[in-house]
Amino acid sequence: MPKPTCKKNHRYDDTFSELPTDQGGDGRHVCAGCAYEAGKVSGAKREESMILAFNALPTSQAGAVRHKSPHAAWALGYLHGVQESYGVATT
Repeated sequence: MPKPTCKKNHRYDDTFSELPTDQGGDGRHVCAGCAYEAGKVSGAKREESMILAFNALPTSQAGAVRHKSPHAAWALGYLHGVQESYGVATT
């Protein structure tokens, strides 16, 4: 069964264009925007055990997330989630 395709507007957020390119491995074609959101949720909870469950995230080959590293996106989301949990604004 094919994975769903992301339809969220974050696919066109230029913030993701700065992430490293990644076209292989477990993260291939995973939506970097969805990976960011998942990382942000984990960061907001300050989770100490991290599992990058990319198989549960939709794919995307659109806009700024095309061929971008979901690992880097998740890590950035985690950082932003932790910062926001301390009341620090993120950009």
